[in-house]
Amino acid sequence: MNGVPEQIGRYAVERELGSGGMGEVYLAFSPAGDPVAVKLIRPDRLDPITRARFEKEALIARTVVGTNRVARFLDADPYAERPWLAMEYVPGETLLTQVDGRGPLTAPLVASLGALLAEGLEAVHAVGLLHRDLKPQNVMLGVYGPILIDFGLGAFLDTTKDTLSHSGMIIGTVRCMPPEQALGRTKVKESADVYGLGTVLLYAATGHYPYEGARWEAIVGQVANPDHAPDLSGLPQALVPLIGSMLAHDPSDRPSLDAVMAECTGVLAAAGMSPMDARHALIDATATDKAAPMPGSDRPVVWERLAEQAVAIDEDGSDSPLDGPPPTTRTPDTVDDVETSATTEVTNAAAETKSAAPHGGPAPEAPVPAARKPGRPPASLRVAEELRARYAAQPGL
Repeated sequence: MNGVPEQIGRYAVERELGSGGMGEVYLAFSPAGDPVAVKLIRPDRLDPITRARFEKEALIARTVVGTNRVARFLDADPYAERPWLAMEYVPGETLLTQVDGRGPLTAPLVASLGALLAEGLEAVHAVGLLHRDLKPQNVMLGVYGPILIDFGLGAFLDTTKDTLSHSGMIIGTVRCMPPEQALGRTKVKESADVYGLGTVLLYAATGHYPYEGARWEAIVGQVANPDHAPDLSGLPQALVPLIGSMLAHDPSDRPSLDAVMAECTGVLAAAGMSPMDARHALIDATATDKAAPMPGSDRPVVWERLAEQAVAIDEDGSDSPLDGPPPTTRTPDTVDDVETSATTEVTNAAAETKSAAPHGGPAPEAPVPAARKPGRPPASLRVAEELRARYAAQPGL
């Protein structure tokens, strides 16, 4: 896809935030003006089974509660020509950027980071999902503390072992891959996320990953070798027992998330800090006045698009793709049989893109909107007119 799309689903796109092996991420706005992060999935991830699994996981992702550490899942369309999902927009910078630009965090701050993210992962696991792609790039640091992003993309991370031989590998993901995924095992469990969190905490404390190499094959070989211990050099002694156990080769030897939280709060207690004080210290150290102004504040053109979009949405009566029934042709019997074997970001052959069906059959016809009562314009039209009037009166918007 060339250029930045103007519209993804019901969201008006303002600019690209980044791109990677999964696709492109855009800053966009809802019809009411709320900022969201919308990710377009790469075409080579679009086999029918993956779309069906994405629909299933997207519906479950909406039910995550009990945490402020996971970017909220808002909306998705698994059956669009290019599937997309909309997540809460989290301003700030990634843990990767923080450490690379200003150096590793102190042991108490890493312990606070670990406790907060472990608590967030518990809420994800409670609804039967895994993150499956924990890495420093997927932890945002903002004015409220650390937030996990890219949650809900697990369906697209279930590549086969054969894809490890394709070009375009994003090595950052391989460096954070648990051994069971490097070995191509199926039925990856919660302990895989414990390992991923361990790599995040190690990077936060030292600025390096547990395994390094010039090529991804060398890294995978190290990860998969039970006799090759992870590199814990530079790790503060207070964190060695915890992070060493989180990076255990055998999943059964890794601690539970409850144990991770307990160990982290123990490190804080030994440092004379409460979890609340440590969280504030973490925010003070990572979420400074570097935070950018609210996105869109200097781009008035987006409000004109939103006003026009509000009218269009009101006229066609469309709802979220996840609010209606799925396409009639599905492959439900095979969805649950697809198991994780390697969490990697790769570039598949272009031929797969052409052969992937958007969904099992033709899209159902859109329902005919009900006729409106004469004499009164729709509410969205009135809102649009008010927006245009305010825009004209306040050129600084």
